[in-house]
Amino acid sequence: MRISTQSLLSNDLRVIGRLVDASNATLLAEIENENEILKVIYKPIAGEKPLWDFQDGNLAHREYCAFVLSDLAGFNLVPKTVLRDGPFGYGMVQEWIETDEDVDIVSFGQSKDPQLKKMALFDAVVNNTDRKYGHLLVEDGNLFGCDHGVTFHAENKLRTVIWQFAGEELGAQEKQLLQKSYELEYGKIFDSLLTNAEIDALYARIELLIEEGRFPVPSDSWPAIPWPPV
Repeated sequence: MRISTQSLLSNDLRVIGRLVDASNATLLAEIENENEILKVIYKPIAGEKPLWDFQDGNLAHREYCAFVLSDLAGFNLVPKTVLRDGPFGYGMVQEWIETDEDVDIVSFGQSKDPQLKKMALFDAVVNNTDRKYGHLLVEDGNLFGCDHGVTFHAENKLRTVIWQFAGEELGAQEKQLLQKSYELEYGKIFDSLLTNAEIDALYARIELLIEEGRFPVPSDSWPAIPWPPV
């Protein structure tokens, strides 16, 4: 059952655990949704570790921006995400994805599945600097992506494990997604969430992808693959 936005925003959160492998505080919580108790992920800003290249206390906002762009542009790759208060302060709350245990995510992530092609394009648009195999979630055959805190930087920092489409021509669906992404009014949508420089860079990335008509290739001035990759 998909959780409603209203439930994510307003219903009480009860923390029941922590994902210990995450670099920032990532808490497993429960929330009531239409008389059913569902799991969610809660990342309080207070639990974010400072990064040298991203402003402090802003990773949750970038997670939310990634969801908004995915949703409005039609990528539909990021689980429903909101910004709200919680037991440990303000932060990001996201619906839980129950992953298919029979899917080998590394093998899947190296395949030519069309959903991965869409994810590769999405990561190029949001300038994802940390797309690992472990951030790919498959539920009932549908691909989702999580952990988008290090995105939308003004400098090109694309770092991902999905390079199997590098240099390939964009298809009709990819071009349509880019066009819809370019037409969104990010100055209004991301006001107070991203800087003007980051918003300008977002438009520039989309425009370049449209002009070149191909998937990006790894940079020779920035590590192409995150470490560890899983």
